[in-house]
Amino acid sequence: MTSQTTPAASVSAAVDRLATASETRVPCPAVRDLIGTDDLPAAYAVQQGLVRRRLAGGATVVGRKIGATSKAVQDQLGVDQPDFGYLLSDMDVSADDPISMRTLLQPRVEAEVAFVLAADIAPEHEDEITLDLVRTAVGLALPALEIVDSRIAGWDITFTDTVADNASSGLYVVGPRSDGLPLSDIEPRDVDMSLTINGDERSSGNGAACLGDPLEALRWLAVQAHRFGDPLRAGHLILSGALGPFVPFAPGDRVTASISGFAPLTVSFEE
Repeated sequence: MTSQTTPAASVSAAVDRLATASETRVPCPAVRDLIGTDDLPAAYAVQQGLVRRRLAGGATVVGRKIGATSKAVQDQLGVDQPDFGYLLSDMDVSADDPISMRTLLQPRVEAEVAFVLAADIAPEHEDEITLDLVRTAVGLALPALEIVDSRIAGWDITFTDTVADNASSGLYVVGPRSDGLPLSDIEPRDVDMSLTINGDERSSGNGAACLGDPLEALRWLAVQAHRFGDPLRAGHLILSGALGPFVPFAPGDRVTASISGFAPLTVSFEE
């Protein structure tokens, strides 16, 4: 996907701005002054530039995340459609407890259903990417916590800003693969979710809040990946999107996601 309107120099400047904010942990101004608010190819070009820098630093791509899938999160972000970003190996803090917040700027946490793909979703034609096809590609479903973050000061973002910023990604936690469930044992659209911080419920929702069905979110992602020429592959981890509003947290907090059908997923955070 190539931008037809935004100069390459502006895309490069946006990459530099966001990368510097990440490296220094100092939030930056939005990048829409460089790429506009309507040039989606330019926004994804910035995202790709940031991902390439991370790969050059030794990270690897392990999957994708889908953002802004629920109406609640769209309202929080001021956007009206989903987007996607890349999951990189250095974003996985599933084995850490407590989780260090040293790389984060303005984090929020949300609970969602994750999928581990057992097969590629790479048919020849886009119209072959059906709900049945993506369902058969899923090996396991897992509970997940995504720690979303923004390099942009005050979360002052438009849609192109969040896309450019790798869909406002930060870190993620998934439950043990040994606790994962095949789709024969769980229906993602029917799950209920409660997220607590230090025992107090701060967010709630259900599977239907995620584009009507987390598997529909996965189908949407597979279509986008096909259009980008970078299809979803076996082994990829997919964070399908929030089941309720995201919420802020602080060092010392203990966060638990309870998603029906799965064991609760609990993490704590430290500065």
